[in-house]
Amino acid sequence: MDTALSHSQFVRWRAAIFAIFLASGLSVATWASRVPDIAQSLGIDKAQIGLLLLGMGISSIVGISTGPLVMARTGARLGMLIMMLSFGTGVCLIGLGADLFGSIPLVIAGMVLFGFGNGSVDVMMNVEATAIEQQMGRTILPVFHAFFSFGTVIGAGVGALAAGMRLNVAAHAGVISAIILVASIVCFFHVPVREAALDPAPDVKPRWSERMHTALEAWREPRTYALGVVMLGMSFAEGGANDWIALGVVEGHQQPSGMGALALAVFSIGMTVVRLFGGPLVDRFGRVAVLRVLAAAAASGILLFILGTNLPLILIGAALWGIGASLGFPLGMSAAADDPAKAAARVSAAATIGYVAFLGGPPVLGVISEHIGLLNTLFILVALVVMSGLFSSAAKPLGEGAPVVTK
Repeated sequence: MDTALSHSQFVRWRAAIFAIFLASGLSVATWASRVPDIAQSLGIDKAQIGLLLLGMGISSIVGISTGPLVMARTGARLGMLIMMLSFGTGVCLIGLGADLFGSIPLVIAGMVLFGFGNGSVDVMMNVEATAIEQQMGRTILPVFHAFFSFGTVIGAGVGALAAGMRLNVAAHAGVISAIILVASIVCFFHVPVREAALDPAPDVKPRWSERMHTALEAWREPRTYALGVVMLGMSFAEGGANDWIALGVVEGHQQPSGMGALALAVFSIGMTVVRLFGGPLVDRFGRVAVLRVLAAAAASGILLFILGTNLPLILIGAALWGIGASLGFPLGMSAAADDPAKAAARVSAAATIGYVAFLGGPPVLGVISEHIGLLNTLFILVALVVMSGLFSSAAKPLGEGAPVVTK
């Protein structure tokens, strides 16, 4: 049975999970911000960079898919420590492979460690975050996801500064890696042992077969796939915007390149603001109603972006697109974790569907756009977002349950 937490213990637990989300975003932006320097150091072209990114994406999906199995063996608390050490080490290896050794295999090893560790910890940190949300009795998971965004902003800013100072990738990655490794240890000591997170009690031997059964049974539940559809549509919309919105402005609407960057910024700001401040709306109107309204906003925004005849309309479309796509993924995670006893398996299953769309969707859109044009390709996103809205009833809470810990 889970031990009741004092108020200070609960606050430290919440702060630790915020820090893990931020560290994950920081790690992503660290290597992403130095891709041009990594490519130059290794002497590789865009196609080879794409293969590196594909390998990282595949390892991330494997990490997400096997996250419940890791939890079944170690529990979330120890699992997050191990996986943060993994992706922190991966960041370091990417830097060492690029600069000191000029070794593509070492960079690949780093990206595999990075991708797998980040993917696996994504499941566990979301399980912890949803438990905190349930304990608080109000919607806060989108704020955790906003902290991931803060991490990417900080990482991108530090990366730009490091590149401007001509700091080599190995030194930059080494410093960030050290920060992540220290953070992982500090956070470990502030995350409580919880039976619902499969953390083994000191005097109890975990029954592996039972935990494996729990980890895999989510894939046999229709609700998992319905939530997956909700997250798939919104993940496609988010990933598609990140990769193609700037190009859509420049090539599709014949605007200057700076306007493409502006449209992406408008999209990102809209998404981040709603993630920070949208929780009370969810608490007041419910997940289903909010998801349906946001799906309508996203579909309207994408259509306005495609069909807009001037820059202001295009930017309004980008803003609505970001606002609409903001909460689909975190609310899907919240819904998947409604039953704390099965949260890990359900979060992993739903997240796997969402991340496959997020990571694999943009390349698919790119291939299709070669045949029908980029703006026409974005109509696919409209259809997927509408489908997400139609399936949003799957996010209806399963029912009120007793909290797993008390302040």
